[in-house]
Amino acid sequence: MKKYQKHILISAISIGFLAAEAQAATEWNVSLWGKRRAFTENVEKLAELVDQKTNGDFKLKISYGGLSKAKENLDGISFGAFEMAQFCSFYHNDKNPSITVTELPFGKEVSLARVAEIYNKVHQHPVVVKDLARWNATILMSTPMPQYNIISKTDPIESLADFKGVRVRGPGGIMGVLGKLGAVKTGVPFSEVRQSMDSGVIDAATFAPHAHLATKTYKVGKWASTNLNLGSANCPVVVNTDALNSLSAKNKQALLGSVDEAISFYVDNYNNNTTGKYEQAVTDAGLQRVTFSASQTTELNNLAASVREDWVKKYAGQFDSKALFDFTSELFNK
Repeated sequence: MKKYQKHILISAISIGFLAAEAQAATEWNVSLWGKRRAFTENVEKLAELVDQKTNGDFKLKISYGGLSKAKENLDGISFGAFEMAQFCSFYHNDKNPSITVTELPFGKEVSLARVAEIYNKVHQHPVVVKDLARWNATILMSTPMPQYNIISKTDPIESLADFKGVRVRGPGGIMGVLGKLGAVKTGVPFSEVRQSMDSGVIDAATFAPHAHLATKTYKVGKWASTNLNLGSANCPVVVNTDALNSLSAKNKQALLGSVDEAISFYVDNYNNNTTGKYEQAVTDAGLQRVTFSASQTTELNNLAASVREDWVKKYAGQFDSKALFDFTSELFNK
């Protein structure tokens, strides 16, 4: 009898462990970089919403640089080193050529909310879906950013010819235009931008407001542009496709159903806080604001047109670049 009771007790304990394991919370590792800032508020908000909607059954564990280098996040996603990550397409054009279409200089000033809508539609385009599938990746949400502007330690630009020889850190579309003016694209890690400007490795950086604030370029610069309007970077949040498909129906709905709310929060936070902080920082640092004239803007836009044409030709052999470009261009022109 005692032996029988002992057997029942052991079985009950085993069942208890199995039940506990089955009910354990699902936890995803999320690879970001730098530190928490306006740029990552969409992910932070998403984690908060998912946790709330699942009563803690599904958690997004965010790591700032502890899981991977920023330029290796897509690789980590491909083999399941972590389930979610953020990356910027211009970090590795060859890995994600399709989404670099959104970095092209369309010469349009569009709202942050509209940028989010445009990126979302482009990310759903069959060409983009197929491109990211090579990395076992599904784009979950965008990280919309305003038009990039320059902060430079050179003497303030008076003529576009003054860009010749200026070493600039920036994304493909912008650098495509500035490169045609003689600027030199110079890559340095995000975390080393200010140090690189201090030491003279780069002369200037093009960023959205949050990144100028994070890197404090305004502390070493002499001037800041106000109306470059040559686009920004595309830094989507992606998930490992297998991990996404393995989620329970409840957790998958909590994740996908929280994206719009996370983006809305991000946009409001950026518009209401970040942009104003940047403008104040530039003013307090005493930087000269450089506004390009109508004739200079026309010249920049003419160069931008050739950069867009170059992009279509470059990728025509890899995918239907013309169709993807036309689709994206129409979205920006609406």
